[in-house]
Amino acid sequence: MLRHRQQTKWLLTSMFSRILTVTTSSLRRPISTSVKKVTRSNFEATLKKLRLDVRESDFIAIDLEMTGVTSAPWRESFAFDDFEVQYLKLKDSAEKFGIMQFGVCPFRWDHTKKFFVANPYNFYTFPRKELPIDMPSCEFLCQTSSIEFLAKHQFDFNAYVNEGISYLSKDQETEALRTLSFTFKKKLRVSLDNSIVPVEIPLSSTADYFFTERMKNIFAEWRNGILKGSLADAHTTDFWPQFETIFFKRRPAILLDGFNSHHYNLIQKVIKMYFRDLVYVSKVHDDDLYQRNLVVYSTSDDDRALLMKEVHEDLCNKAKEKIRHAVGVRHVIDLLASEKKLIVGHSCNLDLAHIFSKFIRPLPSTMTEFACSLHECFPYIIDTKNLLKRNAAIQSLMDKKRKSLSSIFSLLCPELSSPSSSHTSSCIQHVKIDVPRDVTGNSGAKHEAGYDAFMTGCVFAQECSILGIDFKRQMGSLDLSKNEKLQKHINLIYPSYRTEVALDLKTGTAEIPINPAEQYNNENKGNIIFLWGFPSKINPPELRECILKALGVAESVMSIIFIDESAALIQFNNQDSASKFLVLKDSLDSKKSVTAIHPLSPLLKCGNTHAADYATYKEICRSSASKVLFADQAETLNIRWTTKLISNNPCSSQAGQTSNIYLKETSLSFVEL
Repeated sequence: MLRHRQQTKWLLTSMFSRILTVTTSSLRRPISTSVKKVTRSNFEATLKKLRLDVRESDFIAIDLEMTGVTSAPWRESFAFDDFEVQYLKLKDSAEKFGIMQFGVCPFRWDHTKKFFVANPYNFYTFPRKELPIDMPSCEFLCQTSSIEFLAKHQFDFNAYVNEGISYLSKDQETEALRTLSFTFKKKLRVSLDNSIVPVEIPLSSTADYFFTERMKNIFAEWRNGILKGSLADAHTTDFWPQFETIFFKRRPAILLDGFNSHHYNLIQKVIKMYFRDLVYVSKVHDDDLYQRNLVVYSTSDDDRALLMKEVHEDLCNKAKEKIRHAVGVRHVIDLLASEKKLIVGHSCNLDLAHIFSKFIRPLPSTMTEFACSLHECFPYIIDTKNLLKRNAAIQSLMDKKRKSLSSIFSLLCPELSSPSSSHTSSCIQHVKIDVPRDVTGNSGAKHEAGYDAFMTGCVFAQECSILGIDFKRQMGSLDLSKNEKLQKHINLIYPSYRTEVALDLKTGTAEIPINPAEQYNNENKGNIIFLWGFPSKINPPELRECILKALGVAESVMSIIFIDESAALIQFNNQDSASKFLVLKDSLDSKKSVTAIHPLSPLLKCGNTHAADYATYKEICRSSASKVLFADQAETLNIRWTTKLISNNPCSSQAGQTSNIYLKETSLSFVEL
């Protein structure tokens, strides 16, 4: 699972009472996981097997491998990001990067043998253009660190590009069907329009003249043979090998072969000009919509109209089949959505955003709309990270510094992650996993989507066991989506790995956190300002010292987060301190010069330093552009500032006079270049 590289991993610190073990269908062989490798060549056959596995499953684990995670350093997740900013960064990542693998692993509980049967699939995906219509080619970014990381783990880039399965979102499929339907209906109207007056054929050369005359003579002789009732007289291959008389839809026809596009165009015009009872058509071929061309004899205008309708129906049906094929991997998504099974992921916020963006429709502008739309497609989603965070029994096993999937898998499933090592524990209760051997599969490896989906499902099964779910006592269907012990965990995901506040997919709102401070920090950003464009040599302690000296208030700065080398989020102890700093910065801007002894001179000496409130930071994050440095991003957006000072609540001075505290109100205009 490709996740943010700054995420740390969890470490085994104590033994636990329940472990997960594995069995295999073949005896006396090393324990390994057979993951089905799925490419274009075996996708259709594999899809049939997957349908059966999904329908019989009790839950389905998923995972994705992507071409990257963040399009710029400041697009990473930070502690000060509220829910909206977290979603904007999630949206940016899903829209800019591509999917390389899609891992799906259905888990089915075998009531007789008392173990789970896992069937991991690893789908290589590549969004190639497969339809003969005017649709834009897919574009996505590749993050070098991500590609290098996958290369170190033996990722098969040749299979990805050459054999990856294409896909269309639901919106793209609808648009493709609409475009093809419009195109074919237009062609049919033109073909059946008898009011079109033939015009002289424009000839660009003497060769064209002789070619059209020869075609006219050949077609006339062929038609005359048909009218005489003798196909033998109509046979043309004896004197022109590029023609072959066949039957097409129960009518005599000439199959044209060996001509270039210019010649085909001239032939079509000859037929239109001189032969009312002959019809030029494009023959529907098994491999291509327009591969072969024919001239067909029709007995009347009504027969001609019927022929063209039949031809265009064939074209439409073939086009629909092409589109169905181009839908590709989305058939898997449609299957998961239709079966309404419990979907299990690990830290799956980005996975879900990619699935929605690539296979359903463009991501909506707000997190609420995204959550509700996702919930309509997948009503039962559970994140193993949520289970890890919220269960004391599991937390007691963890070193909180390690959170990656592979680390958790090693902790909760040691006999799977290290089968050669000995593992002992008291009061062990086994949750067994059987992986059927597949001769067309390959041994799974970490950071391969299919194997990571397998690890995710194994971790989830073990978490359920720790929560007190006894699979061996289950008689009928497990129906884990309705299990009482899991209800408070289902449909809760974390928008960012840094946040402690979960998103409720059913309502599209933030879950009320146990710690009230978490809710306050997520909702109140008035004490946070944004500073960018200062010299890159300044470090956080120096920045803090400059601000404290300028305000003259000790401890007024609570925290500073650098989002890149020349931009930072600054949290003050209250909103008043943040406002005072903005007013001070504005006053220095109006003077257009700052003395060298001023506390803020180290920040302002380059002349490009800007300050704004948190709302400005949020609006810039909303932009689709992603320059590497935030200062360049702001310049690209062409931010235009208009500033005024507005009076706040008056307060009395010691001299008995009324003085006004002024807040900085900033109006912004964004223009994307």
